[in-house]
Amino acid sequence: MIKNYWNRGKRQKITTLIIALILLILLFVLRDDYQPALLFVRKFIFIILLSAIVLFFGLKKFRNSASTGRRLGVLGLLVVFFGILYVAGWHFKMYDYMKTYNVFNNLNRVEINELPLTQNERIQPLRNVFSMANESVGETKDVSLPHLVRIGDENKWTMAIQPTEKYVWQGMTDNTEEVFAVSSTTPFPRFSNENRIPVTFSIGESLKFSRNTYNAVVQRFNFFQLFTIEPSDTYYMKNDTGQWVEVVSLIKWKGFLFPYPTFGGVMVIENGEHDFNDYMERILIGKGTYISPDEMKNHPYLTRQNTLAEKVSRLQAESLKFLGGFSDPLPWNMETAVKIPNLPDDQNQQPFVTDFDFSDTDSDGYSGLYHWFGLEPVGDERTSLTFSVFIPADGTDKIYYYDHASKKQGYAGVSAMPLKVIESRKEFDWSVNKPVEFRPYIKDLAGRKRMFFLGTISAIREGSDNFDGSATPDLALIDSEYRDVIWIDVKHPSQWDKTVYDQLNEAWRASEGIGYYFAEDTKEIDVSETVKDSINIAPVVDKKAEEIERLQKQIDSLKAVN
Repeated sequence: MIKNYWNRGKRQKITTLIIALILLILLFVLRDDYQPALLFVRKFIFIILLSAIVLFFGLKKFRNSASTGRRLGVLGLLVVFFGILYVAGWHFKMYDYMKTYNVFNNLNRVEINELPLTQNERIQPLRNVFSMANESVGETKDVSLPHLVRIGDENKWTMAIQPTEKYVWQGMTDNTEEVFAVSSTTPFPRFSNENRIPVTFSIGESLKFSRNTYNAVVQRFNFFQLFTIEPSDTYYMKNDTGQWVEVVSLIKWKGFLFPYPTFGGVMVIENGEHDFNDYMERILIGKGTYISPDEMKNHPYLTRQNTLAEKVSRLQAESLKFLGGFSDPLPWNMETAVKIPNLPDDQNQQPFVTDFDFSDTDSDGYSGLYHWFGLEPVGDERTSLTFSVFIPADGTDKIYYYDHASKKQGYAGVSAMPLKVIESRKEFDWSVNKPVEFRPYIKDLAGRKRMFFLGTISAIREGSDNFDGSATPDLALIDSEYRDVIWIDVKHPSQWDKTVYDQLNEAWRASEGIGYYFAEDTKEIDVSETVKDSINIAPVVDKKAEEIERLQKQIDSLKAVN
Protein backbone atom coordinates (compact mmCIF):
# COMPACT_ATOMS: atom_id res chain seq x y z
CA MET A 1 0.00 0.00 0.00
CA ILE A 2 2.78 2.44 0.90
CA LYS A 3 4.64 1.52 -2.31
CA ASN A 4 1.57 2.26 -4.43
CA TYR A 5 1.08 5.62 -2.69
CA TRP A 6 4.79 6.44 -3.22
CA ASN A 7 4.55 5.77 -6.96
CA ARG A 8 1.63 8.13 -7.52
CA GLY A 9 3.79 11.22 -7.81
CA LYS A 10 6.16 13.77 -6.32
CA ARG A 11 3.62 15.19 -3.87
CA GLN A 12 2.91 11.75 -2.43
CA LYS A 13 6.64 11.10 -2.03
CA ILE A 14 7.11 14.35 -0.10
CA THR A 15 4.12 13.56 2.12
CA THR A 16 5.49 10.07 2.80
CA LEU A 17 8.91 11.45 3.73
CA ILE A 18 7.41 14.07 6.06
CA ILE A 19 5.22 11.51 7.83
CA ALA A 20 8.17 9.11 8.15
CA LEU A 21 10.33 11.91 9.61
CA ILE A 22 7.62 12.86 12.11
CA LEU A 23 7.20 9.22 13.16
CA LEU A 24 10.97 8.88 13.56
CA ILE A 25 11.12 12.00 15.75
CA LEU A 26 8.19 10.78 17.86
CA LEU A 27 9.83 7.39 18.17
CA PHE A 28 12.96 9.09 19.51
CA VAL A 29 11.33 11.73 21.71
CA LEU A 30 8.58 9.51 23.20
CA ARG A 31 10.78 6.53 24.03
CA ASP A 32 9.97 6.94 27.74
CA ASP A 33 6.31 6.22 26.93
CA TYR A 34 6.84 2.94 25.11
CA GLN A 35 9.83 1.71 27.14
CA PRO A 36 7.57 -0.36 29.48
CA ALA A 37 6.51 -2.35 26.42
CA LEU A 38 10.16 -3.02 25.52
CA LEU A 39 10.82 -4.12 29.09
CA PHE A 40 7.82 -6.45 28.96
CA VAL A 41 9.30 -8.16 25.90
CA ARG A 42 12.66 -8.43 27.68
CA LYS A 43 11.16 -9.89 30.86
CA PHE A 44 9.11 -12.55 29.05
CA ILE A 45 11.27 -13.08 25.96
CA PHE A 46 11.45 -16.86 26.37
CA ILE A 47 7.67 -17.27 26.87
CA ILE A 48 6.95 -14.91 23.96
CA LEU A 49 9.29 -16.77 21.58
CA LEU A 50 7.98 -20.18 22.67
CA SER A 51 4.36 -19.07 22.22
CA ALA A 52 5.12 -17.49 18.83
CA ILE A 53 6.84 -20.66 17.54
CA VAL A 54 4.03 -22.95 18.72
CA LEU A 55 1.40 -20.60 17.32
CA PHE A 56 3.20 -20.28 13.96
CA PHE A 57 3.54 -24.03 13.39
CA GLY A 58 0.10 -24.69 14.84
CA LEU A 59 -1.62 -22.25 12.45
CA LYS A 60 0.47 -23.56 9.58
CA LYS A 61 -0.67 -27.09 10.37
CA PHE A 62 -4.24 -25.82 10.67
CA ARG A 63 -4.17 -24.22 7.21
CA ASN A 64 -2.60 -27.28 5.60
CA SER A 65 -5.19 -29.65 7.09
CA ALA A 66 -7.94 -30.59 4.66
CA SER A 67 -10.43 -32.25 7.02
CA THR A 68 -12.49 -30.42 9.62
CA GLY A 69 -11.67 -32.99 12.29
CA ARG A 70 -7.93 -32.48 11.91
CA ARG A 71 -8.35 -28.71 12.08
CA LEU A 72 -10.40 -29.01 15.24
CA GLY A 73 -7.71 -31.29 16.69
CA VAL A 74 -5.00 -28.70 15.97
CA LEU A 75 -7.09 -25.95 17.59
CA GLY A 76 -7.70 -28.19 20.58
CA LEU A 77 -3.97 -28.84 21.02
CA LEU A 78 -3.25 -25.10 20.85
CA VAL A 79 -5.90 -24.41 23.49
CA VAL A 80 -4.48 -27.15 25.73
CA PHE A 81 -0.91 -25.86 25.30
CA PHE A 82 -1.75 -22.26 26.15
CA GLY A 83 -4.05 -23.39 28.96
CA ILE A 84 -1.26 -25.42 30.56
CA LEU A 85 1.13 -22.51 30.04
CA TYR A 86 -1.24 -20.15 31.85
CA VAL A 87 -2.16 -22.50 34.70
CA ALA A 88 1.40 -23.63 35.41
CA GLY A 89 3.11 -20.33 34.78
CA TRP A 90 0.71 -17.82 36.32
CA HIS A 91 -1.89 -19.61 38.42
CA PHE A 92 0.64 -21.85 40.20
CA LYS A 93 3.36 -19.17 39.81
CA MET A 94 5.95 -21.54 38.36
CA TYR A 95 7.33 -18.71 36.21
CA ASP A 96 8.12 -16.69 39.35
CA TYR A 97 9.47 -19.90 40.91
CA MET A 98 11.99 -20.31 38.09
CA LYS A 99 12.86 -16.62 38.11
CA THR A 100 13.62 -16.78 41.85
CA TYR A 101 15.71 -19.91 41.30
CA ASN A 102 17.78 -18.00 38.74
CA VAL A 103 18.32 -15.26 41.33
CA PHE A 104 19.51 -17.87 43.85
CA ASN A 105 21.96 -19.44 41.40
CA ASN A 106 23.53 -16.07 40.63
CA LEU A 107 23.79 -14.84 44.24
CA ASN A 108 27.16 -14.32 45.88
CA ARG A 109 26.07 -15.92 49.18
CA VAL A 110 28.17 -15.69 52.34
CA GLU A 111 27.09 -17.54 55.50
CA ILE A 112 28.26 -15.87 58.70
CA ASN A 113 28.59 -17.57 62.07
CA GLU A 114 28.33 -14.47 64.21
CA LEU A 115 25.70 -11.77 64.16
CA PRO A 116 26.80 -8.17 63.56
CA LEU A 117 25.88 -5.55 66.15
CA THR A 118 23.41 -2.80 65.39
CA GLN A 119 24.41 0.83 65.75
CA ASN A 120 22.82 4.27 65.34
CA GLU A 121 19.37 2.86 66.09
CA ARG A 122 16.60 4.74 64.35
CA ILE A 123 13.76 5.68 66.64
CA GLN A 124 10.86 6.56 64.36
CA PRO A 125 9.41 4.13 61.80
CA LEU A 126 9.18 5.23 58.18
CA ARG A 127 5.45 5.91 58.15
CA ASN A 128 5.64 8.08 61.28
CA VAL A 129 8.33 10.22 59.62
CA PHE A 130 6.22 10.47 56.46
CA SER A 131 3.16 11.54 58.48
CA MET A 132 5.05 14.19 60.46
CA ALA A 133 6.65 15.58 57.29
CA ASN A 134 3.24 15.99 55.65
CA GLU A 135 2.07 17.91 58.73
CA SER A 136 4.77 20.49 58.04
CA VAL A 137 3.91 21.45 54.44
CA GLY A 138 1.13 23.44 52.83
CA GLU A 139 -1.79 22.52 50.59
CA THR A 140 0.13 22.86 47.33
CA LYS A 141 3.05 20.67 48.43
CA ASP A 142 3.63 16.93 48.74
CA VAL A 143 6.39 15.05 50.49
CA SER A 144 8.13 12.17 48.71
CA LEU A 145 8.45 8.83 50.49
CA PRO A 146 11.28 9.06 53.07
CA HIS A 147 14.44 7.00 52.65
CA LEU A 148 17.16 6.38 55.21
CA VAL A 149 20.49 7.50 53.73
CA ARG A 150 23.98 8.33 54.93
CA ILE A 151 24.83 12.04 54.99
CA GLY A 152 28.52 12.20 55.93
CA ASP A 153 28.78 10.08 59.07
CA GLU A 154 25.11 10.47 60.07
CA ASN A 155 22.01 8.53 59.08
CA LYS A 156 19.10 10.76 58.08
CA TRP A 157 15.63 10.51 56.68
CA THR A 158 15.56 12.53 53.45
CA MET A 159 12.56 13.45 51.31
CA ALA A 160 11.71 16.11 48.76
CA ILE A 161 9.11 18.85 49.29
CA GLN A 162 7.61 18.80 45.82
CA PRO A 163 4.57 20.23 43.99
CA THR A 164 1.46 18.26 44.81
CA GLU A 165 0.06 15.87 42.22
CA LYS A 166 -3.45 17.16 42.97
CA TYR A 167 -2.83 20.31 40.94
CA VAL A 168 -1.51 19.48 37.46
CA TRP A 169 -0.51 23.04 36.55
CA GLN A 170 2.01 23.28 39.38
CA GLY A 171 3.53 19.99 38.33
CA MET A 172 4.19 21.51 34.91
CA THR A 173 5.54 24.90 36.04
CA ASP A 174 7.04 24.61 39.54
CA ASN A 175 10.30 23.07 40.71
CA THR A 176 11.18 20.97 43.72
CA GLU A 177 12.68 23.70 45.90
CA GLU A 178 13.27 22.13 49.32
CA VAL A 179 14.46 18.88 50.87
CA PHE A 180 13.81 17.55 54.38
CA ALA A 181 16.80 15.92 56.10
CA VAL A 182 16.05 14.84 59.68
CA SER A 183 18.11 12.71 62.02
CA SER A 184 17.02 9.09 62.34
CA THR A 185 18.48 8.63 65.83
CA THR A 186 16.40 11.27 67.62
CA PRO A 187 12.88 10.78 69.01
CA PHE A 188 12.18 14.44 68.19
CA PRO A 189 12.61 14.93 64.43
CA ARG A 190 12.28 18.59 63.53
CA PHE A 191 10.87 19.54 60.14
CA SER A 192 11.90 23.19 60.20
CA ASN A 193 14.88 25.55 60.16
CA GLU A 194 18.16 23.78 59.45
CA ASN A 195 16.42 20.48 58.60
CA ARG A 196 14.47 22.12 55.77
CA ILE A 197 17.15 22.67 53.14
CA PRO A 198 16.59 25.05 50.20
CA VAL A 199 17.71 23.30 47.01
CA THR A 200 16.16 23.42 43.54
CA PHE A 201 15.57 20.39 41.34
CA SER A 202 14.01 20.93 37.91
CA ILE A 203 13.51 17.14 37.77
CA GLY A 204 11.16 15.63 40.34
CA GLU A 205 9.00 12.62 41.15
CA SER A 206 5.75 14.61 41.03
CA LEU A 207 6.62 16.87 38.07
CA LYS A 208 5.02 16.32 34.69
CA PHE A 209 6.13 15.25 31.23
CA SER A 210 9.88 15.46 30.54
CA ARG A 211 10.49 16.97 34.00
CA ASN A 212 9.29 13.80 35.69
CA THR A 213 12.12 11.77 37.22
CA TYR A 214 11.08 8.53 35.53
CA ASN A 215 10.75 10.13 32.10
CA ALA A 216 14.03 12.05 32.35
CA VAL A 217 15.98 8.96 33.41
CA VAL A 218 14.51 6.71 30.69
CA GLN A 219 15.30 9.36 28.05
CA ARG A 220 18.95 9.12 29.17
CA PHE A 221 19.18 5.40 28.41
CA ASN A 222 20.97 4.20 25.30
CA PHE A 223 19.28 1.85 22.85
CA PHE A 224 20.26 -1.38 24.65
CA GLN A 225 19.45 -0.01 28.11
CA LEU A 226 15.87 0.63 26.96
CA PHE A 227 15.42 -3.16 26.83
CA THR A 228 17.25 -4.08 30.03
CA ILE A 229 17.05 -1.29 32.67
CA GLU A 230 14.18 0.35 34.54
CA PRO A 231 14.21 3.17 37.13
CA SER A 232 13.16 2.36 40.68
CA ASP A 233 13.37 4.19 44.04
CA THR A 234 14.56 7.82 44.22
CA TYR A 235 16.88 9.03 47.00
CA TYR A 236 18.11 12.48 48.02
CA MET A 237 21.64 12.80 49.41
CA LYS A 238 24.84 14.85 49.31
CA ASN A 239 27.61 14.04 46.85
CA ASP A 240 31.34 14.19 47.56
CA THR A 241 31.44 17.96 47.02
CA GLY A 242 28.63 18.59 49.50
CA GLN A 243 25.97 19.30 46.85
CA TRP A 244 22.50 17.79 47.09
CA VAL A 245 21.73 15.32 44.30
CA GLU A 246 18.84 13.10 43.27
CA VAL A 247 19.95 9.46 43.01
CA VAL A 248 17.69 7.05 41.12
CA SER A 249 18.24 3.34 41.74
CA LEU A 250 18.21 1.23 38.56
CA ILE A 251 17.08 -2.36 38.06
CA LYS A 252 18.80 -4.41 35.36
CA TRP A 253 17.20 -7.55 33.92
CA LYS A 254 19.51 -10.47 33.14
CA GLY A 255 19.06 -13.97 31.71
CA PHE A 256 17.17 -15.44 28.78
CA LEU A 257 15.01 -18.40 29.81
CA PHE A 258 13.65 -16.74 32.95
CA PRO A 259 15.02 -13.19 33.24
CA TYR A 260 15.56 -11.88 36.76
CA PRO A 261 16.21 -8.39 38.25
CA THR A 262 19.58 -7.28 39.61
CA PHE A 263 21.10 -4.02 40.79
CA GLY A 264 21.90 -1.94 37.70
CA GLY A 265 23.70 1.04 39.20
CA VAL A 266 22.29 4.53 39.68
CA MET A 267 21.45 7.64 37.71
CA VAL A 268 22.57 10.83 39.47
CA ILE A 269 20.65 14.06 38.74
CA GLU A 270 22.25 17.31 39.89
CA ASN A 271 20.25 20.21 41.29
CA GLY A 272 19.71 23.33 39.19
CA GLU A 273 17.19 25.75 37.70
CA HIS A 274 15.02 24.98 34.69
CA ASP A 275 15.93 26.87 31.50
CA PHE A 276 15.71 26.47 27.72
CA ASN A 277 18.96 24.53 27.43
CA ASP A 278 17.75 22.25 30.20
CA TYR A 279 14.49 21.78 28.31
CA MET A 280 16.22 20.79 25.06
CA GLU A 281 18.51 18.38 26.90
CA ARG A 282 15.58 16.70 28.64
CA ILE A 283 13.57 16.33 25.44
CA LEU A 284 16.42 14.92 23.37
CA ILE A 285 18.72 12.93 25.66
CA GLY A 286 17.16 13.09 29.13
CA LYS A 287 18.91 14.05 32.39
CA GLY A 288 21.35 12.37 34.72
CA THR A 289 24.78 10.77 34.93
CA TYR A 290 24.82 6.98 34.76
CA ILE A 291 27.08 5.22 37.28
CA SER A 292 27.39 1.46 36.84
CA PRO A 293 27.70 -0.94 39.82
CA ASP A 294 31.42 -1.40 39.09
CA GLU A 295 32.03 2.38 39.12
CA MET A 296 30.22 3.11 42.38
CA LYS A 297 33.31 2.36 44.47
CA ASN A 298 34.92 5.43 42.87
CA HIS A 299 32.32 7.68 44.49
CA PRO A 300 32.66 7.62 48.31
CA TYR A 301 29.20 9.08 48.91
CA LEU A 302 27.67 6.04 47.14
CA THR A 303 29.55 3.46 49.27
CA ARG A 304 27.98 2.15 52.50
CA GLN A 305 24.93 4.02 51.22
CA ASN A 306 21.29 3.09 50.65
CA THR A 307 20.79 2.89 46.87
CA LEU A 308 19.57 -0.67 46.30
CA ALA A 309 15.99 -1.06 45.07
CA GLU A 310 13.85 -2.95 47.58
CA LYS A 311 12.26 -4.90 44.73
CA VAL A 312 15.68 -6.47 44.07
CA SER A 313 16.63 -7.12 47.70
CA ARG A 314 13.26 -8.76 48.47
CA LEU A 315 13.72 -11.24 45.63
CA GLN A 316 17.29 -11.97 46.71
CA ALA A 317 16.22 -12.67 50.29
CA GLU A 318 13.26 -14.79 49.17
CA SER A 319 15.56 -16.90 46.95
CA LEU A 320 17.20 -18.39 50.06
CA LYS A 321 14.29 -20.83 50.15
CA PHE A 322 16.34 -22.87 47.64
CA LEU A 323 19.15 -23.54 50.12
CA GLY A 324 17.65 -27.01 50.58
CA GLY A 325 17.61 -27.67 46.83
CA PHE A 326 15.50 -26.88 43.77
CA SER A 327 12.54 -29.03 44.81
CA ASP A 328 12.50 -28.12 48.50
CA PRO A 329 10.06 -25.18 48.23
CA LEU A 330 7.54 -27.33 46.33
CA PRO A 331 4.31 -28.08 48.26
CA TRP A 332 5.21 -31.71 49.04
CA ASN A 333 8.63 -30.84 50.54
CA MET A 334 9.20 -27.50 52.26
CA GLU A 335 11.65 -28.82 54.83
CA THR A 336 13.79 -25.69 54.72
CA ALA A 337 11.57 -23.38 52.65
CA VAL A 338 11.21 -19.86 54.04
CA LYS A 339 9.22 -16.72 53.35
CA ILE A 340 9.38 -12.99 54.05
CA PRO A 341 6.67 -12.40 56.68
CA ASN A 342 4.22 -9.58 55.99
CA LEU A 343 2.37 -8.04 58.93
CA PRO A 344 -1.13 -6.87 57.93
CA ASP A 345 -1.11 -3.86 60.29
CA ASP A 346 2.37 -2.70 59.29
CA GLN A 347 2.41 -0.18 56.45
CA ASN A 348 6.16 -0.59 55.90
CA GLN A 349 7.10 -4.17 55.16
CA GLN A 350 10.55 -5.71 55.11
CA PRO A 351 13.30 -4.92 54.32
CA PHE A 352 14.12 -2.64 57.23
CA VAL A 353 17.14 -0.48 56.47
CA THR A 354 19.42 -0.84 59.51
CA ASP A 355 22.95 0.27 60.41
CA PHE A 356 25.14 -2.74 61.28
CA ASP A 357 28.67 -3.01 62.65
CA PHE A 358 30.48 -5.93 60.99
CA SER A 359 33.88 -5.14 62.51
CA ASP A 360 33.87 -8.05 64.99
CA THR A 361 32.35 -10.71 62.71
CA ASP A 362 34.02 -13.42 60.65
CA SER A 363 33.18 -11.73 57.33
CA ASP A 364 34.44 -8.90 55.14
CA GLY A 365 31.17 -6.97 55.30
CA TYR A 366 31.43 -3.21 55.72
CA SER A 367 29.92 -1.33 58.65
CA GLY A 368 27.00 0.72 57.39
CA LEU A 369 23.49 0.47 55.98
CA TYR A 370 21.98 -2.91 55.07
CA HIS A 371 18.59 -4.23 54.01
CA TRP A 372 17.65 -6.63 56.80
CA PHE A 373 15.19 -9.52 56.44
CA GLY A 374 13.99 -11.96 59.10
CA LEU A 375 12.90 -15.07 57.18
CA GLU A 376 10.43 -17.52 58.70
CA PRO A 377 9.00 -20.97 57.78
CA VAL A 378 6.36 -20.99 55.06
CA GLY A 379 3.45 -22.14 57.27
CA ASP A 380 1.13 -19.48 58.68
CA GLU A 381 1.36 -20.91 62.19
CA ARG A 382 5.18 -21.10 62.21
CA THR A 383 6.75 -17.86 63.38
CA SER A 384 10.28 -18.88 64.33
CA LEU A 385 13.24 -16.91 63.01
CA THR A 386 14.98 -19.13 60.44
CA PHE A 387 17.45 -16.76 58.74
CA SER A 388 18.69 -13.25 59.34
CA VAL A 389 19.63 -11.81 55.96
CA PHE A 390 21.90 -8.79 55.53
CA ILE A 391 22.01 -7.34 51.99
CA PRO A 392 24.43 -4.41 51.46
CA ALA A 393 22.25 -1.39 50.75
CA ASP A 394 24.79 0.11 48.34
CA GLY A 395 24.33 -2.73 45.84
CA THR A 396 27.56 -4.59 46.68
CA ASP A 397 27.42 -8.02 45.03
CA LYS A 398 27.17 -10.06 48.23
CA ILE A 399 24.47 -11.31 50.53
CA TYR A 400 25.22 -12.32 54.13
CA TYR A 401 22.95 -14.68 56.02
CA TYR A 402 22.93 -16.18 59.51
CA ASP A 403 21.25 -19.57 59.93
CA HIS A 404 19.34 -19.54 63.23
CA ALA A 405 17.52 -22.80 62.48
CA SER A 406 20.59 -25.00 61.98
CA LYS A 407 22.03 -23.65 65.24
CA LYS A 408 18.75 -24.59 66.97
CA GLN A 409 18.47 -21.22 68.67
CA GLY A 410 14.68 -21.24 68.70
CA TYR A 411 14.35 -17.49 68.25
CA ALA A 412 10.91 -15.98 67.70
CA GLY A 413 10.45 -14.16 64.39
CA VAL A 414 8.90 -10.86 63.39
CA SER A 415 5.42 -12.39 62.98
CA ALA A 416 5.32 -13.30 66.68
CA MET A 417 6.21 -9.82 67.92
CA PRO A 418 2.89 -7.91 67.69
CA LEU A 419 1.03 -10.32 69.99
CA LYS A 420 3.90 -10.25 72.51
CA VAL A 421 3.65 -6.47 72.70
CA ILE A 422 -0.15 -6.45 72.88
CA GLU A 423 -0.13 -9.04 75.65
CA SER A 424 2.32 -7.01 77.74
CA ARG A 425 0.11 -3.89 77.79
CA LYS A 426 -3.51 -4.94 77.92
CA GLU A 427 -4.60 -1.45 79.01
CA PHE A 428 -3.81 -0.01 75.54
CA ASP A 429 -6.59 0.48 73.01
CA TRP A 430 -5.06 -1.72 70.34
CA SER A 431 -7.77 -0.91 67.81
CA VAL A 432 -6.16 2.50 67.20
CA ASN A 433 -2.60 1.71 68.34
CA LYS A 434 -0.49 -0.65 66.26
CA PRO A 435 2.92 -2.16 67.08
CA VAL A 436 4.88 -1.76 63.85
CA GLU A 437 8.24 -2.14 62.12
CA PHE A 438 10.08 -4.66 64.29
CA ARG A 439 13.68 -4.03 63.27
CA PRO A 440 16.64 -5.90 64.79
CA TYR A 441 18.44 -4.66 67.89
CA ILE A 442 21.59 -6.75 68.47
CA LYS A 443 23.90 -5.90 71.37
CA ASP A 444 26.77 -7.47 73.25
CA LEU A 445 25.04 -7.71 76.61
CA ALA A 446 25.70 -9.75 79.75
CA GLY A 447 28.50 -11.84 78.30
CA ARG A 448 27.30 -12.53 74.75
CA LYS A 449 25.50 -11.13 71.73
CA ARG A 450 21.75 -11.01 72.22
CA MET A 451 19.08 -10.37 69.61
CA PHE A 452 16.04 -8.23 70.28
CA PHE A 453 13.38 -6.64 68.09
CA LEU A 454 12.77 -2.92 68.45
CA GLY A 455 9.14 -2.03 67.80
CA THR A 456 7.27 1.27 67.82
CA ILE A 457 3.66 1.89 68.81
CA SER A 458 2.01 4.01 66.11
CA ALA A 459 -1.44 5.55 66.35
CA ILE A 460 -3.90 5.54 63.47
CA ARG A 461 -7.14 7.49 63.15
CA GLU A 462 -10.38 5.73 62.44
CA GLY A 463 -11.04 5.70 58.72
CA SER A 464 -7.48 6.79 57.92
CA ASP A 465 -4.83 4.87 56.04
CA ASN A 466 -1.86 6.72 57.49
CA PHE A 467 -0.17 6.47 60.87
CA ASP A 468 0.03 9.63 62.96
CA GLY A 469 3.59 10.38 63.96
CA SER A 470 4.40 11.13 67.57
CA ALA A 471 7.43 13.05 68.80
CA THR A 472 7.66 10.73 71.83
CA PRO A 473 6.50 7.28 70.67
CA ASP A 474 6.28 4.27 72.93
CA LEU A 475 9.09 1.80 72.25
CA ALA A 476 9.37 -1.86 73.16
CA LEU A 477 12.29 -4.27 72.99
CA ILE A 478 11.39 -7.96 72.70
CA ASP A 479 13.98 -10.59 73.54
CA SER A 480 13.84 -12.99 70.60
CA GLU A 481 15.06 -15.87 72.76
CA TYR A 482 13.25 -15.30 76.08
CA ARG A 483 10.14 -13.68 74.50
CA ASP A 484 9.97 -11.02 77.22
CA VAL A 485 8.87 -7.46 76.40
CA ILE A 486 10.88 -4.56 77.83
CA TRP A 487 9.37 -1.09 77.58
CA ILE A 488 12.15 1.46 77.19
CA ASP A 489 12.41 5.24 77.55
CA VAL A 490 12.61 6.75 74.08
CA LYS A 491 14.29 9.88 75.46
CA HIS A 492 17.26 8.04 76.99
CA PRO A 493 18.76 5.54 74.48
CA SER A 494 21.94 5.31 76.55
CA GLN A 495 19.94 3.59 79.33
CA TRP A 496 18.28 0.93 77.15
CA ASP A 497 20.82 -1.83 77.77
CA LYS A 498 20.71 -1.16 81.52
CA THR A 499 16.89 -1.31 81.46
CA VAL A 500 16.98 -4.63 79.62
CA TYR A 501 19.51 -6.05 82.07
CA ASP A 502 17.53 -4.91 85.12
CA GLN A 503 14.47 -6.77 83.85
CA LEU A 504 16.07 -9.95 82.57
CA ASN A 505 19.28 -10.45 84.55
CA GLU A 506 17.78 -12.92 87.04
CA ALA A 507 16.34 -15.03 84.22
CA TRP A 508 19.69 -14.96 82.41
CA ARG A 509 21.65 -15.92 85.52
CA ALA A 510 19.28 -18.77 86.35
CA SER A 511 19.27 -20.13 82.80
CA GLU A 512 22.82 -19.45 81.65
CA GLY A 513 24.81 -19.26 84.89
CA ILE A 514 26.29 -15.89 84.00
CA GLY A 515 27.84 -13.44 86.44
CA TYR A 516 26.78 -9.95 87.44
CA TYR A 517 26.92 -7.01 85.07
CA PHE A 518 26.14 -3.30 85.32
CA ALA A 519 27.37 -3.42 88.99
CA GLU A 520 27.68 0.04 90.46
CA ASP A 521 30.75 0.92 92.58
CA THR A 522 29.82 1.46 96.24
CA LYS A 523 31.87 2.90 99.12
CA GLU A 524 31.61 1.16 102.48
CA ILE A 525 31.24 3.54 105.45
CA ASP A 526 32.04 2.54 109.07
CA VAL A 527 29.20 3.85 111.20
CA SER A 528 31.40 3.84 114.33
CA GLU A 529 33.88 6.22 112.74
CA THR A 530 33.54 9.78 113.92
CA VAL A 531 34.11 12.44 111.33
CA LYS A 532 36.12 15.29 112.76
CA ASP A 533 36.31 18.77 111.39
CA SER A 534 39.68 20.36 110.96
CA ILE A 535 38.45 23.45 112.83
CA ASN A 536 37.62 23.12 116.56
CA ILE A 537 34.33 24.81 117.40
CA ALA A 538 33.55 25.70 121.02
CA PRO A 539 30.34 24.07 122.22
CA VAL A 540 27.42 26.27 123.17
CA VAL A 541 26.62 26.04 126.94
CA ASP A 542 23.02 26.35 128.10
CA LYS A 543 23.18 27.50 131.79
CA LYS A 544 19.44 27.00 132.46
CA ALA A 545 19.64 23.41 131.29
CA GLU A 546 22.59 22.74 133.61
CA GLU A 547 20.71 24.21 136.61
CA ILE A 548 17.64 22.09 135.85
CA GLU A 549 19.80 18.97 135.57
CA ARG A 550 21.50 19.74 139.00
CA LEU A 551 18.17 20.20 140.75
CA GLN A 552 16.79 17.00 139.18
CA LYS A 553 19.75 15.06 140.63
CA GLN A 554 19.06 16.45 144.16
CA ILE A 555 15.41 15.40 143.95
CA ASP A 556 16.41 11.90 142.83
CA SER A 557 18.83 11.61 145.81
CA LEU A 558 16.16 12.64 148.38
CA LYS A 559 13.74 10.11 146.92
CA ALA A 560 16.34 7.39 147.24
CA VAL A 561 16.98 8.22 150.97
CA ASN A 562 13.27 8.21 151.81
